[in-house]
Amino acid sequence: MPLLTRIRGPRDLDRLSLEELDQLAEEIRTFLVDAVSKTGGHLGPNLGVVELTIALHRVFHSPEDKVLWDTGHQSYVHKLLTGRQDFSRLKMKGGLSGYPAQAESEHDVIENSHASTVLGWADGIAKANQLRRRDDHVVAVIGDGALTGGMAWEALNNIAEAKDRPLVIVVNDNERSYAPTIGGLANHLATLRTTDGYERFLARTKDILDRTPVVGKPLYETLHGAKKGLKDFIAPQGMFEDLGLKYLGPIDGHDIEALESALARAKRFGGPVIVHCLTEKGRGYQPALQDEADRFHAVGKIHPDTGLPISSSGADWTSVFGEEMVRLGEEREDIVAITAAMLQPVGLDKFAKRFPDRVYDVGIAEQHGAVSAAGLAYGGLHPVFAVYATFLNRAFDQVLMDVALHKCGVTFVLDRAGITGTDGASHNGMWDMSILQVVPGLRLAAPRDADQVRAQLREAVAVEDAPTVVRFSKGAVGPAVPAVGRVGGMDVLREPGTDLPRGLNGTGGAPTDVLLVSVGALAPMCLEIAALLDKQGISTTVVDPRWVKPVDEAMAPLAERHRVVVTVEDNSRVGGVGSAIAQALRDAGVDVPLRDFGIPPRFLDHASRAEVMAEIGLTAPDIARQVTGLVAKLDGRFERPADAVDSVEPARD
Repeated sequence: MPLLTRIRGPRDLDRLSLEELDQLAEEIRTFLVDAVSKTGGHLGPNLGVVELTIALHRVFHSPEDKVLWDTGHQSYVHKLLTGRQDFSRLKMKGGLSGYPAQAESEHDVIENSHASTVLGWADGIAKANQLRRRDDHVVAVIGDGALTGGMAWEALNNIAEAKDRPLVIVVNDNERSYAPTIGGLANHLATLRTTDGYERFLARTKDILDRTPVVGKPLYETLHGAKKGLKDFIAPQGMFEDLGLKYLGPIDGHDIEALESALARAKRFGGPVIVHCLTEKGRGYQPALQDEADRFHAVGKIHPDTGLPISSSGADWTSVFGEEMVRLGEEREDIVAITAAMLQPVGLDKFAKRFPDRVYDVGIAEQHGAVSAAGLAYGGLHPVFAVYATFLNRAFDQVLMDVALHKCGVTFVLDRAGITGTDGASHNGMWDMSILQVVPGLRLAAPRDADQVRAQLREAVAVEDAPTVVRFSKGAVGPAVPAVGRVGGMDVLREPGTDLPRGLNGTGGAPTDVLLVSVGALAPMCLEIAALLDKQGISTTVVDPRWVKPVDEAMAPLAERHRVVVTVEDNSRVGGVGSAIAQALRDAGVDVPLRDFGIPPRFLDHASRAEVMAEIGLTAPDIARQVTGLVAKLDGRFERPADAVDSVEPARD
């Protein structure tokens, strides 16, 4: 009977011998490769923390002791050891989350899966334990990549203040975040990795001197007293100890016995301790170890033997952006790129190969990246900062006060905008078009297809006196959606008939029923909505604003020639594009009913993008049904026509 099937909770580990624990580690790696290859997920990080997770749950008693994970993509082994071994629907609706989830288990605490937050959480929980006189332990597991985030060091500064407040910080040092970790801290940790030779030297010397009469013991004590000075010379670990943090390590992160010994010592210490563990991302799986880019940090469905993808979905939004960046770099020497430890995921790897001196990886430090971009712009360059939409939230103040206030020409490219689905609540890029609406002077583009990504990126980098933003979706990019006309700066995607141009030109004609404003990648769905409305005899104009901030000056007069305005966006309804257009119409004195469709103001559970959109009513049939009802009310008809669109549940806010 496999050992893994006998593990229903952490205390089941207590009965296993060291040999059995090693066997369990191998079983876990086999399980992970088999399971994640079928569903996709974070494979490399979890292969690297198998022994570390086993040791943590042997030494500490979760859930009484709190084991906290940063960023959470390394928590699959933790799930397995806490009774969650059905990975058949990992990251799918109704299945396990790809991150810790409080609703799944009492063993899970942090589920936001944004890096560098764990030390702040740990500091707060440890303070609460102290005030409430609890003797529970707090353990924070943080990667070397997450330690490049400024929040981690803010927390360390506070943690070190209380010498008698127990808190164990486990640094999972695999020299990588997504890709190889770079920067001053990475170099410091690399130096620390070389210090185990001194420890072995000291141990051997003690054995020899213990057998040396008279001078042996005093000489050893002299050497031992000089230990910190020697280590500071060989490896400046004093950076941690000068903060007041006890340092243990480096420890072989794949030696369970050594890990347990170090963690037990840290547990007994009674104050803040750093346990520095060296691990290997992708350990035990050759295809991952051979992947120099990111060691299979995150994979789709793959063949478990080869690591090759099962299928290809064609060109995606990210690659379109990446290829256009290379072309822009060849045309303009002032174009530089910034990434926050995600060179390949955001599509800048080709630019980096072509222009290695014009790419800056700031680590997991989006705030610093935005401020540095302002400095680059002031210095005469045009920085393009590519980042996931959900992570731009972290740099809002810097976008507002450092970039926009100083009228810096910086372009922010937001990947994974809108509903991303399978990574859950914290990874949906559903707030950017709301929070950025308040930034004076900022211009925001939402391309609908690959052609528009290329065109609007070029338009964005042409702006030198204000921040610009280009946001696009996750996954495969669909076919081109051609425009049939242009009104102001907006593309007309569909006209209701030959009378539309007359109406647009102000030369008469009956008003069109609906002005449907399509934002970004939702253009194909909006065309489907218009087709459904057409079957109900409802005339519809579909426009793509292209630049959704500021609202195009042609929007108000165009809206005035329609009976109702409908906006559809892949962003929160609160403060989003619909809200901005409604305000623009009010300011222009245009009194036309407006109905905005978007994402409700709540956190969305993990599921496929299509499933999430269906759940919140952001589908063509749902929207068409509601617009049909709205037009019927304007006509004084309150009963739904018998031949209306297929019956569906009403959209849920």
